[in-house]
Amino acid sequence: MSMIQTFLKELQQEAKTTRKMLALVPDGQYQWKPHEKSMTIQQLATHVAELPGWVTMVFNTNELDFATAPYEPKDIGSTAGLLDLFEKSLADGKASLEGAKEEQLDDLWTLREGETIYSTSPKAEVIRMAFSQIIHHRAQLGVYLRLLNIPIPGSYGPSADDMSF
Repeated sequence: MSMIQTFLKELQQEAKTTRKMLALVPDGQYQWKPHEKSMTIQQLATHVAELPGWVTMVFNTNELDFATAPYEPKDIGSTAGLLDLFEKSLADGKASLEGAKEEQLDDLWTLREGETIYSTSPKAEVIRMAFSQIIHHRAQLGVYLRLLNIPIPGSYGPSADDMSF
């Protein structure tokens, strides 16, 4: 299996769990956060929803410079809007993978802020990092949901809420 085929398979597998988690974000709680230093649930869930689109950014650029392209999150105010953003990001990332050539994965991609370079890595590693970010931030979202007493679905097997004790 090629690396691109592996990425496509992983993206589709992770989308199932991500979709379940995003669907649980409660309307009316979008400004809630567990701590003053934490993101709001709106900010966190929106970030999770947009991350599959990073695949397209990686294939279409050689860098992201926060000094010239500061992060501007979308203002999503409902769970339906959140799921719509996720489906669009997922379709975009999937289409970019399907249209990519394996050799593009070796091209270098840089994350920077002006002259400060945070990392320079092959595009394959950056895509892997984007997938890891989906999983990481989705787990954060699970903690937020747990604190709001919302049952958590299993990710790679049953969750405590899926089990009967």
